[in-house]
Amino acid sequence: MDLEGIKVGFVLTGSFCTFTKVIPKIRELIKQDAEVIPIMSFNSYNLDTKFGKAKDFIIRIEEITKNKVIHTIQDAEPIGPKKMTDIMIIAPCSREYYG
Repeated sequence: MDLEGIKVGFVLTGSFCTFTKVIPKIRELIKQDAEVIPIMSFNSYNLDTKFGKAKDFIIRIEEITKNKVIHTIQDAEPIGPKKMTDIMIIAPCSREYYG
C-alpha cells in the first residue's frame, strides 16, 4: 500500500502491555512514507506501569515520528475540524469478552 503523503493519527490508549508490539507498527507506517501524528490518552501519557515508564514510551514515539505527542483534549480538539489526519488508527483497541 502506498502511504506517501497520508497523515495517520495513531492513538495509543491503555492496554500498556501491548505498547511494545504497537510501536513497531508506527515504524512500519513511516517506512511506507506516511506522516504519523501520535496521540495518547491521558492514562497512556501519564501512567507508569510494570510494562514501562510513560516518559520512555513518549520519547520513543516522538523520536520515531518526529512529532510531539498530542495528549490533551485541547490539543486533540482541532484534529477533526482542521482535517489534520486522513485516517486514524486506535491501537491497542482492547475489548471485553463476555463468553
